[in-house]
Amino acid sequence: MIQLHTVSLAYQQDASALHNINLHIGKGEFVFLTGPSGAGKTTLLRLLYGALTPNSGQVLIDGQNITRLAPSHLPLLRRSIGVVFQDFKLLHSRTVFENVAITLEVLGWGRADIGKKTMHILKQMGIESKYNLTTQRLSGGEQQRVALARALVNDPKILLADEPTGNLDDANKNQILNIFKEANIRGTTVVVATHDRRLIDQSHKRLITLSKGEIVEQVEKETARGDQNE
Repeated sequence: MIQLHTVSLAYQQDASALHNINLHIGKGEFVFLTGPSGAGKTTLLRLLYGALTPNSGQVLIDGQNITRLAPSHLPLLRRSIGVVFQDFKLLHSRTVFENVAITLEVLGWGRADIGKKTMHILKQMGIESKYNLTTQRLSGGEQQRVALARALVNDPKILLADEPTGNLDDANKNQILNIFKEANIRGTTVVVATHDRRLIDQSHKRLITLSKGEIVEQVEKETARGDQNE
């Protein structure tokens, strides 16, 4: 599903953001990226949805080499990728419903189907009662759920999330993790960048550690009693 072959990217000649990255994430995997600030986690995620182009190497998403993809073809690729940004990137002048529905509008869904699907995902997120509020009237945790709903409403093949539990309490973190797990069970490949060791330790998923733009450790999924029910 996701393959990187000897990928390097430098923002400046003397500052390498990523160096010689080789990585394979299979279809339906759930993977955490971790490492200190500046390790390259966000840069790696941005490569995966085509916001950045590497200086060298190849990035393959679902069989497509996106390093050779024409810019005009990127929107089509992104239709199969849900992204949860660290700062949410919500449209604060629009309602919760409109923020989520816009994903389906871009895909050309009919009005009735958009309404049904959008309300369904808002209900899953526990925020259906907020559908007519502008997002600036929501709490941080509620805004996070809107961002998640927008990313998941079209059942993407891949979900990328950058620090999705930052500034949330433990109860909200657990709920967000459960939402990721449910999406993964339905077949979505999930890649989460996080500093949150508690989130990582309780999930028993594959862990990739970055430092100074390089992969320094990969730990495969642990065998745990809890995984039997996932």
